[in-house]
Amino acid sequence: GADWIHFDVMDNHYVPNLTIGPMVAAALKPHCIKPDGTKVPLDVHLMVQPVDALATAFADAGADLISFHPDASTHVDRTLQLIRSKGCAAGLVFNPATPLDVLEWVIDKVDLVLIMSVNPGFGGQSFIDSALRKTERARRLIDASGRDIRLEVDGGIKADNIRRVADAG
Repeated sequence: GADWIHFDVMDNHYVPNLTIGPMVAAALKPHCIKPDGTKVPLDVHLMVQPVDALATAFADAGADLISFHPDASTHVDRTLQLIRSKGCAAGLVFNPATPLDVLEWVIDKVDLVLIMSVNPGFGGQSFIDSALRKTERARRLIDASGRDIRLEVDGGIKADNIRRVADAG
């Protein structure tokens, strides 16, 4: 019954944790469908370094969207082009202390922006309030671009802060 599958991939290099790989995504992909036959997007968030080889592997495994952290890619523009050339939507992920500057230079190649509201790598962390300002700024950049770019916020979202996050954009 899910409307969206968000798949976190960690490599024990970019973040200090190790999770699942392309084979699990490929095994999951046939099940990304609702009982009425509607396809459910498989959204792969890469917390890995380097990015390109795993982005390609996840595209081949059936990912619909692939996002990565700009500081994990040697050439952000090239990585975005690679992901889109594989038929996937491409996204950028910004850690709590990472500025949005790079987004202004590649927004024409971005389909998704993910603002991390915790430091990536471990679940159960508390929401970092400065993510609200970053979300507001990302929303302004997206709106100014005139493009239909999905904006996500990830980490520490709970009943007591979800309204503030939604209001931020």
